[in-house]
This record gives sequence, C-alpha cells and structure tokens, in this order.
Amino acid sequence: MEFHKILVPIGGTEIDEDAMRLACWLAKKFKGKIWAVYVITVKRSLPLEAEIEPEIRRAEDMLNHIEQVAKQEDYEVETDVLQAREAGPAIIDEATERGIDLILMGVKYKKTFGQFNLGDLIPYVLKNAPCPVILYHQSTQ
Repeated sequence: MEFHKILVPIGGTEIDEDAMRLACWLAKKFKGKIWAVYVITVKRSLPLEAEIEPEIRRAEDMLNHIEQVAKQEDYEVETDVLQAREAGPAIIDEATERGIDLILMGVKYKKTFGQFNLGDLIPYVLKNAPCPVILYHQSTQ
C-alpha cells in the first residue's frame, strides 16, 4: 500500500506535532504530498461563511506552527482552514475531493466516566473515510 496523498486534520493539541512528523516520514517514503486542515465549526445561528476572526486567527496560527514542524522534518505541507457545521463531514469531503490515500489523525487521550473515549469525530471519520485511516495515539506515560 502506498500513500501519495495524506490528509492530516489538526485539532489544536500537542499530538498534532507528532502526527505531522509521522505524516512527513510516510510522505518521504512514498514521495507524497501532505495537506493539513483545521476545521472551524460554525454555529447554526451564523451563516456558514461567517468571518469569525478570533477562530480564523487561531486556526492560522496552528497551521503556521504545523508548517514549521514539517519544515523541521524537511518537508512541505499545504494548509487550509475549512468552515463547516461539523468537522467530520468536512474532513471526509476534503479527503474525497482531493483523492486522499490516507487520513492520519492524532488522538488525544480523553476519559469520560473513567473510560477511554474517542468522542464523535474519530468514529465518524473511521466509518465514512474513502481511504485508510491511521490514528496516532500518544503514550500517556
């Protein structure tokens, strides 16, 4: 299996850096291309194309940081800020439109009622992805 087009959704956590480093390693191996996306979820009370300045600035800052991480790994990454009602469908649409070969997502350790919890986004992506998905989970130690 070869991964020439890799999509890395950025969530704004420290796990994003490790996920990007892994994506760079895979992309180098297959001479692939990486896209990093950050999805701003827009409340239903606002128009989808609303200019939410603080969130746009935050997203651009995170993506600039991820570009620097890729640069440290001697690799280029394209970045994009998406606005959507929900992150899951936006990630799947982006993967489909770009003909992505792999979605690589960092998973932050979350506990709900004492149990490990993946939330809603990751199961949605796993269920609907048009390509393989790799979840990168950082050690909790």
